[in-house]
This record gives sequence, structure tokens and C-alpha cells, in this order.
Amino acid sequence: MDEIVRIVEAMQISDKEGVAMPANWPNNELIKDHVIIPPARDVETAKNRLEKAKAGEFEYFDWWFCHKKLK
Repeated sequence: MDEIVRIVEAMQISDKEGVAMPANWPNNELIKDHVIIPPARDVETAKNRLEKAKAGEFEYFDWWFCHKKLK
């Protein structure tokens, strides 16, 4: 039952926030309880994303894999 509740909660958050949930959320071994920001669709968005990451709005490994903690 706990797994079903976890999955439903993850799907609701994903739909509401427009983010992707990592495997085993919120106990993911790589990014913990953070959620994944979908990849940029164009070069301008990718550049803006790197600037926002440098400003501390979220964390990133590169422009295509950014993640953040839910508020």
C-alpha cells in the first residue's frame, strides 16, 4: 500500500509542477528528494537554464539534467 501511495503522490506532483520524478522518489540515491526539470527544448532555454542554475535556483549536472527541491 505504501508504494501505491508514493506513486500516486509522485504523479500528482509531476502533473501539478510540470516536473519529472526520478526512480525511487523521494529516496533517489543520486538526487535524493529533488525532482527533475524537463530538458530544454531550444538553445536559448538551455542557456537561460545554466544562468539560473549558477544563480542557485536549482542544481544541474549539465543543461539537459537539472533538478530542484520542491517548495
